Amino acid sequence: MEDFEILFVDDEREILSVVENFLSPQGYRLTVVDNGLKALELIKERDFDIVFTDLKMPEFSGLELLTAIKEYRPETEVIIVTGFGTIESAIKAMKFGSYDYLQKPIKLDHLKILIDKVIEEKKLQKENIFLKRRLKERYKYDELIGISPKMQEIYGIVDRISLSSPTVLIQGESGTGKELVARVIHKNSDRKDKPFIPVNCGAIVEGIPEAELFSHVIGLFKSAQGGTIFLDEIAEITPSLQVKLLQAFQEKEISPEDYTRESDIDVRVIAATNRDVEEAVKSGDLRKDLFYRLDVFSIKLPPLRDRKEDICLLMNHFLNKFSTRAKRKVVGVSPEAMDFLLNYHWPGNVRQLEEVIESVFALGMDETIKATDLPSEIIKFGETSKTY
Repeated sequence: MEDFEILFVDDEREILSVVENFLSPQGYRLTVVDNGLKALELIKERDFDIVFTDLKMPEFSGLELLTAIKEYRPETEVIIVTGFGTIESAIKAMKFGSYDYLQKPIKLDHLKILIDKVIEEKKLQKENIFLKRRLKERYKYDELIGISPKMQEIYGIVDRISLSSPTVLIQGESGTGKELVARVIHKNSDRKDKPFIPVNCGAIVEGIPEAELFSHVIGLFKSAQGGTIFLDEIAEITPSLQVKLLQAFQEKEISPEDYTRESDIDVRVIAATNRDVEEAVKSGDLRKDLFYRLDVFSIKLPPLRDRKEDICLLMNHFLNKFSTRAKRKVVGVSPEAMDFLLNYHWPGNVRQLEEVIESVFALGMDETIKATDLPSEIIKFGETSKTY
């Protein structure tokens, strides 16, 4: 702890005194300051590991300070301190790089938990955990396959968010692997030994009376206690369910500061949709306040047609998978067949490619996949475009 410097910024001197009296005797290196401009001067001079800043301050707000810190000290973790009435603003601040937010009145035990979590992550960074990851040839990340720039960008995002727990919204066409990305995030997080609960949002209300809907939603959150809940097809949910989800988020936000209550909910939320969420908000299909809750951190998965350089890697992955399952050796794909596969527009994305390889195995092809083994729609598409 002695190697880590903490700055706490708040225009209420009583809060600064309470925090200082709590942290300093425990060996934390703490500096307190009562306005954002003074804090900015200190940040320019010193390299703080963690900065806590009140969101609403005169002259220089917490959001302005966050922006400045990320410009001068991008490695410094910033935690927004906010009152209950400005939680939504604090959540939005996470899009600008805030690590997390701390709600007033401050629970000192929760303050310590946040600090210790950041310190532990920074220790891992200093031990080159992340550097070693990035030095590897990134043709895959866990179960994600791809060497394209778009996939490399996604690997980097997963690196950054796996050890913290921001809410994540994954967007992408059907078949791009949204649930797989959610599982990889969970698997590489400190929640990996806890449950991963996938939920089809479009099917939640089937057979559930309106009066029991909130209890059902809370039950789903509690089933993922300590782990991750994956809310699939979030843009398809009914208006009544959207209200219940917002209530569940409120329960989740209030409770983590007091771990002694049985009703506490400690769960990471990852949502996914194949729709344009901004259009869904404009049309009224998705509530704006729910969208803001979900879109703290966004991942947009590219369709397979936009990363065709990954098709060969994916083909090899699926060939090995089905060869092992069928106990049959497959050498590869003929040049003609590969031309058809690379030229195809893949409306069903990676899932469709996997299904094509599985169907080819089911039809009992030889050791090499030939063009005649491929589905007729792929051949017809290639012949029509005349680019093979």
